[in-house]
Amino acid sequence: MPAPCYAPRVLAITDTLMAALALLVPLLHLFGLYCAYRAIVYTRTPQGAVAWAVSLVTLPYLAVPLYVVFGRRKFVGYVKARRAGDLAIQHVGQRLHEALREHASDFGEVYPALYAVERLARLHFTRGNRVDLLVDGEATFAEMFRVFEEAQDYLVVQFFILTDDTLGREFQRRLAARARAGVRVYLLYDEIGCISLPGAYLAELRAAGVDVRPFHTRRGPKNRFQINFRNHRKVVVADGRVALVGGLNVGDEYLGRDAEMGPWRDTHARYEGPAVQCVQLAFLEDWFWATREVPPLEWTPRACAGHDVDVLVLPSGPADGLETASLFYTHAIHSAEDRLWISSPYFVPDDRVVGALQLAALRGVDVRILLPRKADHMLVWLSSFSYIRELSDVGVRVFRYTPGFLHQKAMLVDDLVSVVTTANLDNRSFRLNFELTMVALDVPAAQEMEAMFARDLERSVEVHGDEYERRGAWFRFLVNLARLFSPVQ
Repeated sequence: MPAPCYAPRVLAITDTLMAALALLVPLLHLFGLYCAYRAIVYTRTPQGAVAWAVSLVTLPYLAVPLYVVFGRRKFVGYVKARRAGDLAIQHVGQRLHEALREHASDFGEVYPALYAVERLARLHFTRGNRVDLLVDGEATFAEMFRVFEEAQDYLVVQFFILTDDTLGREFQRRLAARARAGVRVYLLYDEIGCISLPGAYLAELRAAGVDVRPFHTRRGPKNRFQINFRNHRKVVVADGRVALVGGLNVGDEYLGRDAEMGPWRDTHARYEGPAVQCVQLAFLEDWFWATREVPPLEWTPRACAGHDVDVLVLPSGPADGLETASLFYTHAIHSAEDRLWISSPYFVPDDRVVGALQLAALRGVDVRILLPRKADHMLVWLSSFSYIRELSDVGVRVFRYTPGFLHQKAMLVDDLVSVVTTANLDNRSFRLNFELTMVALDVPAAQEMEAMFARDLERSVEVHGDEYERRGAWFRFLVNLARLFSPVQ
């Protein structure tokens, strides 16, 4: 019996594949041209537009998939969802704005430059607030768990990262206990930040009655590749009366239990007063995006007896019409007259922030930037050296924190303005992340932050631009290569 001949079948399959490739290759190049057009029209910076356009035209096989994931300029769907909830969310927002009128601050007589920040936030500075710094994880989580225990009606909780470790399980246990006690608990987490969180962790919370939802950036059929955006906010609100906001996520490393990272330096803050409702409004918009639901929350603002700190709540994110976070930093830097101290774990500022820092130093402002000495993201750490060189030449002083990893995000402007935020001083926080910034106008609050900065600076070493030169040609090449990737860092 003759052996079967497979040659005709192989040839037929080969011809089919070649025909498919002959069709696919020109289609991919055409799609690359279309993406290049969109990059030129919509990319945030001229440098980014040129980089994307050249790559998409010359290497569409590699660049097109990357552009689909990383090329979006704005977070699609968030504003549309908010508008779809007009009868619910806008009603809440309008009522809150009306209720806040009697708590509006008269800060303009002292610091009129901040009127622009109010317009940026679309919220007013409110008086009658209390602000307490929570320095490092021990203080933050002790206060957080106390707030959990004291909540009587509801808790809203939002984090970028939740980890199934010792602290994470304590956090889980306490939230579940409050839910079983009849407190309504709403937990919102970022699906990318919590990508390694086991499903069983969330299932246990749901079984206890906690309403757990992912922020879900990929929601909707047009957003399947919308994964370059993050909800980076860290928020707790109890009964509409107390809010916690700051830099700490939930994980053992935030208590300094990670041997590789060492002691963890971070800052949160506790707020009471009318500002709490403003924090809650930012959470509500995120929750509505994730769920299309509006939970019943307390929206009556109340001044905190015996305290009168002016506070502005500044939400920012990639759904904003303006680049809110970047504009806020730029304006705050330009407003500084005597002192500007900034702490950030990542330092990849855009050109206008770099220019603002240089001008501040040139007009005699005491500008200090506090960064970590230890690296947890090598690309970002390398990029920072190129900016240090540019800034130190005009008198900006840069310090590296030595005891462990510095993750705090704070700013002190002159002797009045203190800022605690979830935002880093980088492109991702400026344009790709949903963030929350708390601005306080109060001399005692500024003095408390000044003391905190002073302790950190004592444990830091000053670095200069010549460190970039002394490390050699290979290091300088890596630094400048890393800076090329700053638009997606």
